[in-house]
Amino acid sequence: MKTAMPTTPAPDRLTAELADELQAIAATGLTRRRRVLETPCGRNATVDGKKVLNFAANDYLGLAGNAEIAGALADGAVQWGAGSGASHLVSGHLVPHEALESEIAAFTGFARALTFSTGYLANLAVTPTLAGRGDAVFADKLNHASLIDAMQLAKANGADVQRYPHNDVAALEKLLATSTAGRKIIVTDAVFSMDGDLAPLPLLFALAERYDAWLIIDDAHGFGVLGPQGRGSLAHFNLPASPRILLMGTLGKAAGVGGAFVAGSATAIDYLLQKGRAYIFTTAAPPAIACALSKSLQLIVGGDALRANLMARIAQLRDGLAGLPYSLLPSPTAIQPLIVGANEAAVALSTALWERGLWVPAIRPPTVPKGTARLRISVSAAHTAADIDTLISALKESA
Repeated sequence: MKTAMPTTPAPDRLTAELADELQAIAATGLTRRRRVLETPCGRNATVDGKKVLNFAANDYLGLAGNAEIAGALADGAVQWGAGSGASHLVSGHLVPHEALESEIAAFTGFARALTFSTGYLANLAVTPTLAGRGDAVFADKLNHASLIDAMQLAKANGADVQRYPHNDVAALEKLLATSTAGRKIIVTDAVFSMDGDLAPLPLLFALAERYDAWLIIDDAHGFGVLGPQGRGSLAHFNLPASPRILLMGTLGKAAGVGGAFVAGSATAIDYLLQKGRAYIFTTAAPPAIACALSKSLQLIVGGDALRANLMARIAQLRDGLAGLPYSLLPSPTAIQPLIVGANEAAVALSTALWERGLWVPAIRPPTVPKGTARLRISVSAAHTAADIDTLISALKESA
């Protein structure tokens, strides 16, 4: 007797559910689309067949297309191969990785550093590793998505998670003062990725000292740009490499390559190495990436002229956009957000600039709060005064 084969439902319902959600996203003007670059990252780009001036990249020092860095990457691949072969703790920690971590530690002033394949992984390795049952996390409401997800993992570990209003030090102190948690952990961006403003790090550090708390700082957009020799936001504020600080920095923005690091005291870094799941269970980045980043660090140290040009172009842009009907947020950094408001209006303005040969992305919810859709103008040291004038003229004519 033949046994009847069980019938499986057709996937139409499952697919239809997803299609309905996609239609709802499109109806609110929130569909995300990728553009394809046909040239290396730089101020001039060919994208989807169109030549444009690039104001979309986080390539703040213009190093993503640097020939010396590319040469170091190629030489590293010839010497060390294409991949690492395993996680750092199995067999994937090669000489270039070790050298880069020592260089980053020296550059930031901390005792040790760990490298990661992405900034997202680096952030997922820190807060959930430190925070568990009986501990408390205090996070700025405008923190990057990776910090928010790290906070959620800490919450799943049993930690109490509280978010304080953006840069509101008084509100944070009230939370710290009333907390009875074991470990207290303050988590913040140094430069906020969608507003471009700076966290009040000296005040946050003072609170960490007063309430014996950890201070976790994501310096993705400050590393390489701020402070003497581009040493980052701590150096910008003349703050020490304190044992209570864990500093995360990404290496695919100002550094022009890819990956990330966490720097801290020898004890704290060893603790992350022993217990940080996002570090332990991830294949190490290719060693050639570390070779490229070693060269990038050298260029950052000697990049004062690049940083001076970047700051001059930021000032030129801000002066030129005065009087527009849109609000330019008070950002002193390479991230210059122009608040448009409605999703459709932000997309329309971005499209108008695109048609004029300018690539300036529209950023919409949920990345930013509802009603604050914006153009996120990313300024680079590679931009010229003429580039900025072109953008200013186009925005004035499109407003």
